[in-house]
Amino acid sequence: MNWDRIQDSWKQLRGNVTGQWGKLTDDDVDAIDGSRVFLAGKIQERYGVARDEAEKQVRKWQRQINDNWL
Repeated sequence: MNWDRIQDSWKQLRGNVTGQWGKLTDDDVDAIDGSRVFLAGKIQERYGVARDEAEKQVRKWQRQINDNWL
């Protein structure tokens, strides 16, 4: 699934996002609103990881979404 489809499906993916990153609040997920950059930033902020690690987690999650939704 490309990121445009993730953005379009953000409301349906909310539970998946909070399941993957439990420290993200509902307000965080609302603010992210499907933005890859904001998602990585919130992961970095909430988990205290480096930007490259947050991006790596987002890429891994995106691959999981691809595997499960296609």
